[in-house]
Amino acid sequence: MQIGVVLPQTEIGADPAAIAAYARGVSELGFAHVLVYDHVLGADPTVHREWRGPYDIDTMFHEPFVLFGYLAAIVDLELVSGIVILPQRQTALVAKQAAEVDVLSNGKLRLGVGIGWNKVEYDALGEDFATRGRRMEEQVELMRRLWTERSVSFEGRFDTVVGAGISPLPVQRPIPIWVGGSSEPAYRRMGRVADGWFPQVPPDERLDAARRIVNEGAASAGRDPDAIGMEGRVSWSRDGGLAKVVDHLERWRRAGATHVSVNTMGAGLAEVDAHLQALAEVAAEALG
Repeated sequence: MQIGVVLPQTEIGADPAAIAAYARGVSELGFAHVLVYDHVLGADPTVHREWRGPYDIDTMFHEPFVLFGYLAAIVDLELVSGIVILPQRQTALVAKQAAEVDVLSNGKLRLGVGIGWNKVEYDALGEDFATRGRRMEEQVELMRRLWTERSVSFEGRFDTVVGAGISPLPVQRPIPIWVGGSSEPAYRRMGRVADGWFPQVPPDERLDAARRIVNEGAASAGRDPDAIGMEGRVSWSRDGGLAKVVDHLERWRRAGATHVSVNTMGAGLAEVDAHLQALAEVAAEALG
């Protein structure tokens, strides 16, 4: 089971030196990947009075592809988006950006995608919130073709490409696409098209129920469910500390996770050094 980390971007700020120090520290500790959340825009709750989202206009999110280009020059970690909200973006542009990151990182990109929940963001980006699930499935098909074919002609419901292609092509052909989500349609979509999935539930009976639906989706598409990776997430906290993280890592291992990310965000660790100290304790116990 590969163990990585979640970039605590809402807390460590926008200082490039701090981001670099965190990435180098994580790499030196022996973690295998860094996972980055995504939002293009935050909603202003003084304007959107009904706003109940976990993030708003003051929550910091770095743009994943630009950030990955920076990190690729600093560390040799696998770079994971968890998740890029795909249907609010232009498909060919995402394919191009992902291919460039894969080239610059020497084949270290794992592209996590999902449909998101923030309609304010969709509206601002000029995309249809209502069709996002159907659009994403088509986007995955088109991106894989753009990553593996010199010249692509494609006519779908949402995208049309006529005799065009990407250069340079990525190192990985195609780049692995992992899918996030927590609804039954999302689980079935994961089974149909994903190389891996990000459960939004802990490793218990809820995971078992979700995995059954993912496996049904895979079977309906003639795919092997056992070939689909699964990435769990474990949160470090002051009250549970190291013992809780180690216990949850083992639970994910028993559940068959191929990857797990350790999340120190939201634990009150404001400085880079504090996040790295918590991760050093985890590394000493789990990576030795």
